[in-house]
Amino acid sequence: MCREGSLLGSRHRVLLLGVLLAAWEAAWGQLRYSVPEEMPKGSFVGDVAKDLGLQLPALSDRGVRVVSEGRTQYFALHGKTGHLVTAERIDREQLCRLVEKCVLRCELIVEGEMKIYRIEVEITDINDNAPSFKEVELEERISEMTAPGSRFPLAEAHDPDSGRNSLQSYELSGDEHFSLAVQAGPGGDQRPELVLAKALDREEAAFHELVLKAMDGGDPARTGTARIRVTVLDANDNAPVFSQAEYTVRVPEDVPVGSVLVTVTAMDADEGVNGQVKYSLKKVSDLASNIFNLDSETGAITLLRSLDYEEGDSYELEVQARDGGGLYDTAKIMITVTDINDNAPVISVRSALSEISEDAPSGTVVALLHVQDRDTGTNGAVTCSLYRGLPFRLEKSFDDYYRVVTARELDREQVSEYNVTVRAADGGSPSLQSSAVLALRVLDVNDNAPVFAEERYSARLAENNAAGALVLTVRATDADWGQNARVRYRLREGRVRGAPLSSYVSVQAETGALYALRSLDYEQVRELRLWVLAEDGGAPALSSNVSVLLQIVDENDNAPQVLYPPAAAAGSGSGSGGAWWSGVELAPRWSEAGALVAKVVAVDADAGQNAWLSYELAKATEPGLFRVGLHSGEVRTARSPLARDAARQSLVVVVKDHGRPALSATATLSVVLAESVAELLAELGSAADEAAAPAEPAGSLTRWLVLAVAAVSCLFLAFLLLLLALRVRRWRRQQLLPPASGALRGVPVSHFVGIDGVRAFLQSYSHDVSLTADSRKSQLRFSASGSCCDTLPARPLPDEPAPLLGDQDPAGAIPVDPSAPSVFVDFFNAPMETLHSEAPGSGAGAEPRPKPGPLERGHPAAAVARRRLRVSLLAAAERRWSLCRRRRSVLPPQAARSPGAGHSGSGTASSSSS
Repeated sequence: MCREGSLLGSRHRVLLLGVLLAAWEAAWGQLRYSVPEEMPKGSFVGDVAKDLGLQLPALSDRGVRVVSEGRTQYFALHGKTGHLVTAERIDREQLCRLVEKCVLRCELIVEGEMKIYRIEVEITDINDNAPSFKEVELEERISEMTAPGSRFPLAEAHDPDSGRNSLQSYELSGDEHFSLAVQAGPGGDQRPELVLAKALDREEAAFHELVLKAMDGGDPARTGTARIRVTVLDANDNAPVFSQAEYTVRVPEDVPVGSVLVTVTAMDADEGVNGQVKYSLKKVSDLASNIFNLDSETGAITLLRSLDYEEGDSYELEVQARDGGGLYDTAKIMITVTDINDNAPVISVRSALSEISEDAPSGTVVALLHVQDRDTGTNGAVTCSLYRGLPFRLEKSFDDYYRVVTARELDREQVSEYNVTVRAADGGSPSLQSSAVLALRVLDVNDNAPVFAEERYSARLAENNAAGALVLTVRATDADWGQNARVRYRLREGRVRGAPLSSYVSVQAETGALYALRSLDYEQVRELRLWVLAEDGGAPALSSNVSVLLQIVDENDNAPQVLYPPAAAAGSGSGSGGAWWSGVELAPRWSEAGALVAKVVAVDADAGQNAWLSYELAKATEPGLFRVGLHSGEVRTARSPLARDAARQSLVVVVKDHGRPALSATATLSVVLAESVAELLAELGSAADEAAAPAEPAGSLTRWLVLAVAAVSCLFLAFLLLLLALRVRRWRRQQLLPPASGALRGVPVSHFVGIDGVRAFLQSYSHDVSLTADSRKSQLRFSASGSCCDTLPARPLPDEPAPLLGDQDPAGAIPVDPSAPSVFVDFFNAPMETLHSEAPGSGAGAEPRPKPGPLERGHPAAAVARRRLRVSLLAAAERRWSLCRRRRSVLPPQAARSPGAGHSGSGTASSSSS
């Protein structure tokens, strides 16, 4: 327990010393720590984050990692604490066999900042190895004639530890004839020797057993032992002697396996068994014993495996020559290995970027490289370089570290990817080279605006195009990549004839196709000038624009328009689409040939060839009298007018354009030929009268004929409907009012005497009353049949009072039909005595009564009777009118006929009342 506590205390002191050294070295960009060997995995080495001033959250963000030299990674960085810890169990004796001070180097790489910090960790020794002998059973052969004080070298013990933990002393025990002496070697090592303290006597003891103990200086100390058997021999006069006390050999490291490096020779002057010499290696390391072999008979040292200068540059061997009598001699052999250029430089990429933005500034670190050549001297001098023409350069950081940095700004549009080849060559002859390739992709930055394929675009589009017709396609490319190279198109705002430009044309955002949204008319818009904007998808977006000229191509879609002579008010279109025109021109009969009569003026809204007009005389009253200029439209006389030529000439001029197909219009000219002013005025007057006369066009005549046929049809249909209505009305009246009763037929007139008799006689007749809605006009009609009524005279009374139902004239109030006398009229107009004296069936020749009765005209009682009769008739009419109103219909008057009567009479009276 005490020994373990002291061991832990020594480890803590070593760690404290390492931490102090690390704090001092951190200021110089290099950290140094110390850690004992054989520490378990994950043991604390040093607080790297604290010593370098790195924040713990930034360790993972910046990509901090530790890289060790060699294939085995002995250290790692704890991500949460920022501590440097051991990644493997470290054995100092295995790593540093030939080195007194064992130091392991590693680098801390901060990839986010492209920085390197060198870390050196010294591996301190602990006493973990005990001294050991190569052979635990040693045999010595000594002659009995050997003088006391003679020394015999013994095999040395080996302790891989260093310092105090290495081999410190030897002890010998077992026999008084021998003692132990320790000699210091050239390298400070201890060489044990067996000293003969007392003369030997073979007859007394033929063998002696000894124990050799080797001890180190550790705490606690470790020991190793070997048993020595000494054999006493008979007398041997001469010992073997080497030809050289020390052999020195220099061999290149590429010497073939099996080659003899050196041969040692020892001579013995004795004969027989005492003169036979055997060779053996007395002092050799474990590594050397695996590389070299000594032939015990010949003394030749051969190579067992290939030498490596980087593994060991020198070896020291001790060879012993022993004869058969036990006498020996020793010699030292120094084998020096010379370096050859057998190792090419090794390039290790400690940190590298796989992507870099094209706008990265010059001097940006792209990669960190470590270059090492295991050779020495000139063979290990390494020169690094890059291929020319690349925008990169090499910078040496420290020792064997290099940085690859950008030499200028990059342009992804020129080169999007780089394969940067780093070459390393040593100074050997021949030179060995190696290379490493760094693949670097340049990230795009939106630094290029879209570029159109043409500086300006123009297209021609025929007018009257279909809506949605493709006009042209603009195309722009962007040298950037990805979203930054995605181009979209749109129109810049503008107006055409007061309307937005977007109502005329549109551009497809993805393809750049330009479409016409409406049918274009050359006569309204002859060209469209617009700007198309191309914009990429970067942030911020870059854009460019291009001008587009859209020319509308004229088509022959407009017929010529005649300006003179002016258009007639009732002109009609021709089959070719033109209009008929009319005018009156004056020409004297004495005009000569070629005299200008008139000029037809026409224009065409089209352009170019479609607007070139030509004039032709299509029709004339007198052919050959006039001619028309082909291009001027001037009407001139082709000859002088003759007396037989009509005074009024009608000319039809056709105006044509040169389109395909050609369109035309016609103009009609009326030319008046006259010899004097009087004739001229007469012709003008007659022409004016004809112009003023309404001319019925064919279309108007047809329209009137259609209207007449329709009117006749409507009248016939109305007549049928009226006839049907009358028939229905008669049928309904017959259903509502049964025929008048004929109960009074054949009653003698004498029975109706006095007022009561007259009233009873009148009630035997059917009567109808018709009243208007405004109560201003009323009609009363009585109808009766019977022969007795035919005898009543139909003459007006001289003193007839006002009409019964109004203020109308008595003569016009009750019209009298001579052919059909009415009982009502006869009753009021005839003398009362006639009613008392005439009997039914009396003729016209009956004698009148000589003296009027009391009811006759002129009698005082007659006026009273008439007034009473009028009141009763009015009351009857009102009752009848009320009945008809309740039935919601007004019945027309109807004459009631008595069966068997010879003829009937009717009377009608009308009056108006307020």
